[in-house]
Amino acid sequence: MAATASKKEITIASKLDTLFELQKIDSEIDRIRTIRGELPLEVQDLEDEIGGLETRLAKLNDELKSLETEMVDRKQESKDSESAIIKYKERQDNVRNNREFESLSKEIEFQELEIKLHEKRSKEGKIKIEGKKEIVLEAEERLAEKKSDLAIKQAELDAIVSETQKDEDRLTKASTDAKKNIEERLLAAYSRLRLNSKNGLAVVEVVRGACGGCFNKIPPQRQLDIVTKKKILVCEHCGRILTPFSGEE
Repeated sequence: MAATASKKEITIASKLDTLFELQKIDSEIDRIRTIRGELPLEVQDLEDEIGGLETRLAKLNDELKSLETEMVDRKQESKDSESAIIKYKERQDNVRNNREFESLSKEIEFQELEIKLHEKRSKEGKIKIEGKKEIVLEAEERLAEKKSDLAIKQAELDAIVSETQKDEDRLTKASTDAKKNIEERLLAAYSRLRLNSKNGLAVVEVVRGACGGCFNKIPPQRQLDIVTKKKILVCEHCGRILTPFSGEE
């Protein structure tokens, strides 16, 4: 019976030790990712913003091109009206009666009104073009600014990744290997606790009689059970898996 109990104690202790080792590995991965901070998200946000600015700038340039084309068309239409007036006046010199003369006069008057209308619309068009150019310039400056910000953030991120990627890859492999030695039920509980914890701690040491996760005091008898590692115990307050403080063993 003693041998059986001893084997059970070693098994539970081994599970706790393996879980705690996994926690230390995953915590180190968390630390590396914390060093990167919000940089990956900031880089992604800047890339998305730049994409939106480029789309807007392309649309603004299309609108500007359309306004400029309209100006060219109006200039040509004014020239056409001027040519028509010259022809109508030449025909007036050879009319046979007043009715024909009046008819040509109305055509001339109409073309003169067309020219005035084109001039008015051209002035309005110039104002629109100037306004659109200002907007395009502002958009280009903002785009250049965001691209500069992205270059800086990307360089910072690349530098951090360059320094930490090998360590993260090594630790990720170690985490994967450690998980293979933990039974599915315990691993699921561990993963759930990690997910629900702000600092990613699922397994914590008992330090000075308190939970290393939420810092609530643990009753002396329960502390004794934790030290002996006869069974897997969790904090009554935060639900984290408890293991003895290595310095007290």
